[in-house]
Amino acid sequence: MKITERIKNELSDFNKLEIFVLIFTFVAITFNAIVLRDSFPAIISAICGILYTITAGKGKFYCYIIGLCGTACYSYIAFKNLLYGNCLLYLCYFAPLQIIGFFSWRKHLKERSCEIIKSKLSNKNLLICILILLLGITICYFILRYYNDSNPIIDAITTFSSFVAMYLTVKRCFEQWILWFIVNILSFIMWLNVALQGVNVYSTLVMWGVYTILAIYFAIMWQKEISEQKVS
Repeated sequence: MKITERIKNELSDFNKLEIFVLIFTFVAITFNAIVLRDSFPAIISAICGILYTITAGKGKFYCYIIGLCGTACYSYIAFKNLLYGNCLLYLCYFAPLQIIGFFSWRKHLKERSCEIIKSKLSNKNLLICILILLLGITICYFILRYYNDSNPIIDAITTFSSFVAMYLTVKRCFEQWILWFIVNILSFIMWLNVALQGVNVYSTLVMWGVYTILAIYFAIMWQKEISEQKVS
């Protein structure tokens, strides 16, 4: 199949809302690039980040290829702004797990489409997940505070929550979207503080804002699909 035909087939699977989000994001990022002179890594990170989130939400296994590019750019931006927790998380954890996720998702595709089969945690595993989150965030906070992180509380929550959420993403679990929503809201606040200090990271702000909306949207979509799978 030709590349143009492949792209056309993939786009036909997107609904009007998803296409609108893509167009809005690209317009906003282009505006930031031309008018506000946003940094190039921030622009590429935002574009790849939005594309990754939408394709991951759609259950497309190739989302991880896009994610790797965005991860590299975001790690660089976080490092420059002294957000070491986020930098190490993306570079040392997200990147390797995205490679694992690519091959893992390919093994759990639906027969008639290129989308993955969604799952949900049991009550026991959900409780374990919550306990791990609370313990991990506490430890992460004290480590980041020791190394003079610019925002240890929010950075600790977003860092360790992202750690668990990424694992749940690879495992195709619905609960990932709840964690991503928390991470996205706090990350938006964190980067807003960076922007208010005069740093040009406007595309990163747009990215986290859109992430928040997409987390709610795909949480609803995944829950609906999982419920339909149980009925059938």
